[in-house]
Amino acid sequence: MRKLGSVFIVLLLASLLVACGEDEAGDAGIDEKNIVVGVTSGPQEEIAEVAAEVAAEEFGLEVELKVFSDYVLPNTALSEGDLDLNSYQHEPFLDQFNEDHGTDLVPVGKTILNPMGIYSETYENIEDLPDGAKFGLPNDPTNGGRALFILEEAGVITLEEGKAETASIHDVVDNPKNLEFIELDAAQIPKQLSEVDAAAINTNFALEAGISPKEDSILLESTNSPYVNYIVVRAENENDPTVEKFVQAYQSDKVKTFIEEEFQGSIIPSWDE
Repeated sequence: MRKLGSVFIVLLLASLLVACGEDEAGDAGIDEKNIVVGVTSGPQEEIAEVAAEVAAEEFGLEVELKVFSDYVLPNTALSEGDLDLNSYQHEPFLDQFNEDHGTDLVPVGKTILNPMGIYSETYENIEDLPDGAKFGLPNDPTNGGRALFILEEAGVITLEEGKAETASIHDVVDNPKNLEFIELDAAQIPKQLSEVDAAAINTNFALEAGISPKEDSILLESTNSPYVNYIVVRAENENDPTVEKFVQAYQSDKVKTFIEEEFQGSIIPSWDE
């Protein structure tokens, strides 16, 4: 009987420890006063610094920024709990990451768009492109599909239904201007712009070539684009009050003004759209 009693006490203590652990896990959430945010270096970091200032001023929320130089580690760190949220990616990238890694990361607030532009050295408007015009298209699936989406949104072409974010030139079902799509390396398109009638160029490559998306494009990607960036969290923190405070800080007038003045249209605040 004494032995049975000892076993019972051990089991009781073990169950109490497990219960305590469950309570702690259940109560685990994001700290109300401190938050760790992952960003990529460059503009994302600069904008998040301003958002952190607003968070401190408006909510007494201290924001620690962790800066990454690639596009995978911020999501890995978030999924493993090293970050409370991150801010650097668009939804198609996030969806692919979740699919590839079995993670459950969710978007909670729009941030910015790095708009892809359509450029031409000959024509001043997308409607001016002649029949059979040569159109330079990035040859990688993500950017090529993105360029086709822009053309469809502008009414230049029609894509097969359901292919907006994954389209290739083979998904073009209506092409009234009979555009001749020429697939080129995205980084080289600015140098080859004179060889085509028009071309789609990513913002970073345009800026490197001294091309202004706002001033020089004949068509600029709108904030209806699926490539708008988001603040992202683990699914269990989707409605966390601290997350909501950071989203509000990011989507503030102070951050919007900073983006508009600092980047002059090459980056667009997207949360009011």
